[in-house]
Amino acid sequence: MKVLIVEDDPVVRRILEDLLTRWQYEVVSTTNGEQAIQALQVENPPRLAVIDWQMPGMDGVELCCRARHQLKLSPLYMILLTIRGGKANIVQGLESGADDYITKPFDQEELKARVQVGARVVHLQTELAARVSDLEVALEHVKQLQGLLPICCYCKKIRDDRNYWHEVESYITTHSQAKFTHGICPECYQKVVQQI
Repeated sequence: MKVLIVEDDPVVRRILEDLLTRWQYEVVSTTNGEQAIQALQVENPPRLAVIDWQMPGMDGVELCCRARHQLKLSPLYMILLTIRGGKANIVQGLESGADDYITKPFDQEELKARVQVGARVVHLQTELAARVSDLEVALEHVKQLQGLLPICCYCKKIRDDRNYWHEVESYITTHSQAKFTHGICPECYQKVVQQI
């Protein structure tokens, strides 16, 4: 998984790069909010970000706001990294759109655990989005069998949207997951089978 680092301090950035690389993440490093926005707009962008709060220009809180509300990236898990502690700062950071918050100096094991949580959340969100997409496709297939079906009153064939006529069994098999088993109803048994 790609992890975006947004850190203007070269020493802290290098430490984060080394740790995340050691933990088997693909690292994308930036030094400010503007570079981070660009890194998030490429094809196959990072889905997890470790963001320093205090940076020149666009700070981490503004970056979280923009990433969450303007870029509409989903899923994107953002961890704010800052020297600011206290309830008010934590609330401000989380309300800006960050998913987690770590104070500096950070503990390596805590950072690793929080990054792992973020990776799990992103994985689950991605999986959920794929399932929702599958359900939407399935719903479209179900909708194909709703409404009026033009059917011949003599041979019982069904006309499709391109004006082709199909056997009922063939049409339903194509437009649904229904499978047919064959049998003989009592009325047909009397009319056809017993007459043989």
